[in-house]
Amino acid sequence: MSLLISVVATAMAIASPMGATAAQALVVDGQFRAADGGTHRAVTFDGTAIPAGSRVTVIESTSPDGTRVELRVGGVQANRVFGAHVHTQACGTTPAASGPHYQNVKDPKQPSTDPQYANAQNEVWLDFTTDAHGDGAAVSTVQWRFRAGEARSVVIHDHGTATASGQAGTAGARLACVNVPFD
Repeated sequence: MSLLISVVATAMAIASPMGATAAQALVVDGQFRAADGGTHRAVTFDGTAIPAGSRVTVIESTSPDGTRVELRVGGVQANRVFGAHVHTQACGTTPAASGPHYQNVKDPKQPSTDPQYANAQNEVWLDFTTDAHGDGAAVSTVQWRFRAGEARSVVIHDHGTATASGQAGTAGARLACVNVPFD
């Protein structure tokens, strides 16, 4: 089976940076595979930046106060800045299949580039810089919880996330995608 990723959802107490104890944690851990039409949990659309076989972990911790999402990668392109965000749809065979960024307050105009909506408090931004080994990590903590069924993946983008008006939330091409069954 080409699906080399595990999903573990457990009810456990986890110390949260929000000052509360998290009630639930979700862990998605595995390897990227080429987007070849097969059913894969994590796919890469750019084998140079995100090689097949490179590793990914996404951890979601929730509490009554909000949500913490952590992204870890290993074996991707070294010494590079990547953008990453939670998206509304599951990964597919094309980069666009994952839909737009998940927004707590939805921008009525899509694609959203208005900094009033496309910002790190209204979306989950997980930009990271890799080290010489291609390892990197990011954490985002927001003061809200995902709406059921409306956040389905984490997408890794070509460069860090822009914040200027008319460009806010953009981070270039979609290089890879991880299916995550967020709460």
